[in-house]
Amino acid sequence: MKKDWAFWTAHIAAIKEEGIATSAYAKRHELVLKSLYYWQRKVRLVAAPTKLISPKAFVALWVSEPVAGSASMACVLVLACGMRLELPALPSPTWLAALSRSAQEAR
Repeated sequence: MKKDWAFWTAHIAAIKEEGIATSAYAKRHELVLKSLYYWQRKVRLVAAPTKLISPKAFVALWVSEPVAGSASMACVLVLACGMRLELPALPSPTWLAALSRSAQEAR
């Protein structure tokens, strides 16, 4: 049986209502913890109000030549935390905004 949006949002709401740890809830209801975390993140991103990002929210982006012997990447993003993302193409502004929100939440 494929579990859908309604299934997961009901469980996520129950976790908030009960005020218990996600891991304890997953164990009690025999849910895969990784799936529950995935859906919590997905629901949070959808529920987050979309807003325009002010220019000061962007960080510097350095573009360098590919290292010899490495696959050519069209886009390399270096996040403030030091993480380096090598992408075959420039992602959409929506994806970049979601990445920015996720990085800020992780801090």
